[in-house]
Amino acid sequence: MTAGAVEWASNSPDKIADDWQVIAARAPRMASTLGRYLTQSSTFLAPRSIDAASTALRQFAFWLLDHTEVTAIAAVTRDDIEDFTVWLADRPGQKGPVLSANTRSQRLHMLRSFFARIIEWDWDDAPRRNPVLKGDIPPRPDSLPKFLDDEAAAKLMAAARAAADPRDRLVIELLARTGLRASEAIGLSADAVVRVGDGHWLRVPVGKLRNDRFVPLHPHLVELLDDWCTANVDHIRAHRRLVADHRGTLSRDALSRVVRRVAKHAGIGHVHPHQLRHTLATQAINRGMRLEAIAALLGHRTMHMTLTYARIADRVVAAEYAAVTDQLDSIYGRDVTADLEPTNMARLRREAHARMLGNGLCTRPVELECRMESACETCSYFSTGPEFVPAPSANATTPATTHNPTERRSSTSSSRAQRGLLLTRITRITAPRCGTTAP
Repeated sequence: MTAGAVEWASNSPDKIADDWQVIAARAPRMASTLGRYLTQSSTFLAPRSIDAASTALRQFAFWLLDHTEVTAIAAVTRDDIEDFTVWLADRPGQKGPVLSANTRSQRLHMLRSFFARIIEWDWDDAPRRNPVLKGDIPPRPDSLPKFLDDEAAAKLMAAARAAADPRDRLVIELLARTGLRASEAIGLSADAVVRVGDGHWLRVPVGKLRNDRFVPLHPHLVELLDDWCTANVDHIRAHRRLVADHRGTLSRDALSRVVRRVAKHAGIGHVHPHQLRHTLATQAINRGMRLEAIAALLGHRTMHMTLTYARIADRVVAAEYAAVTDQLDSIYGRDVTADLEPTNMARLRREAHARMLGNGLCTRPVELECRMESACETCSYFSTGPEFVPAPSANATTPATTHNPTERRSSTSSSRAQRGLLLTRITRITAPRCGTTAP
């Protein structure tokens, strides 16, 4: 395997150029098609989308050259895509043993869009049909945003205010109080702060969703920005960026390092810039801010994006749960030993499916059909016992209290007759049935 196949994920300009040179040397037609596609897509896709497409296409190109005989995009088949998806699922990830579902979904989505567009554009080096099916793209997990709780957020803000570097203080306050994306924060123009009426607003440039917006500024943040602009006015004018000083403009990597450094000093572990955006949205919705206002603050194009934060602290669920909490506590706090069933009631509950007959029980399951309606005693589901023997009448005189010998003999004969009748019934029950013959 080539070195480019191992280190394809590098996004440094020199490494990207070296990768394309390797692909062009091994498969000139493939490199020409991929490069033409990136150039054409740059006219309507955002720069970060082009970077993601470049990464996905370079990875796919190296895999084709190392595992197949394909040297042109038109020769890619469905079998190649199936093998590639299996290989991709086993690739090591930056934060885990394998690539995350989000990363694999993005790579395959980029490939599917690539094939769909060149087929629609009727390019010569396009396959007849799109080999990447919609079902090949793993669904992205619908996980909740990761945010800082109130205690962690307070520690982060305290650490930022105690930081020696004024840029660290500004970056944390800016992200935490405006909910800006990292790309929006580093792209703020020199004249981004405007005054409307009695308040100050921040004009956020066109970003991820290609829409700009105005965000209200907190008074403390206004003071920080005023001090920052006073101290760095020459650098801001030279670079035409609001967050610029003697070190130049603020890059995405530098922004991430600032957040990590302040979070480390605060003792709250690893924090990334976008986490502060989630934190602001969560704090706002927990304190009663309407979803429409949160969507406008964050620059969401649809309410579906904002509803994600509503799932974090669903007030309807909380209210409904609080309404039944007292009832649940009354159940869990009750003495269950007082509710135990007596033995007789338990026996009756177990025999609830049985039907009472005159001299026993029919234990036939209700789902089975009865075929012996007129001869219950001979059915295998008939159950009887001593408890079904007729009890003597309460007015009858027992042999022990009878003084007339003739009456005693008559009573004894009656008892023998009853026992004989019971033995006859038991004999019928235990005798072979259903057409079998006794041995």
